Amino acid sequence: MNSRIVRANVLLTAVFTVATLLAAWVFAPWMRVGIVVVDLVLFTVGVVGFLWGYFAAVQRSRTDEISVAELFLLMGNVAPKPVRRVMAWCLGVQVTVGLAGALVRNSTDGKAGSTLAFGVLVGMCGLGLNGLWAARHGYFAPRTIGKESTDDPAIGNDENHG
Repeated sequence: MNSRIVRANVLLTAVFTVATLLAAWVFAPWMRVGIVVVDLVLFTVGVVGFLWGYFAAVQRSRTDEISVAELFLLMGNVAPKPVRRVMAWCLGVQVTVGLAGALVRNSTDGKAGSTLAFGVLVGMCGLGLNGLWAARHGYFAPRTIGKESTDDPAIGNDENHG
């Protein structure tokens, strides 16, 4: 669990949680701008991690069987239990804090909508870092090449069409 990706996820989750709690409590104009910046930076980190992880997974898919659930949710045996636990915890906290912030401060200056609603985007950070970790360090079963059944209608065997 000594991965920089795991440590970064924990750090970014902590920063997001503290910033959201502070922004919800203070809710001054300068703090509203600050929390939007934090949320959008973490969303961007998630998008970059997602794309980087996806690209790396596509390269690995030539030799490994990779599923979306394994890649982005660390399902199955793709990651050791401590890594899965920490990464799932970070994703859960990001989603929960983002929703809670949006619900606690559901208006800004008496108008519907809140700058804290940007926090719901931060869950992308957890998903992206999960995908990046799995693509770089995860275990996937070897690809089974050439073992397709010729009786499978989904493959398009000419005997089944007519």
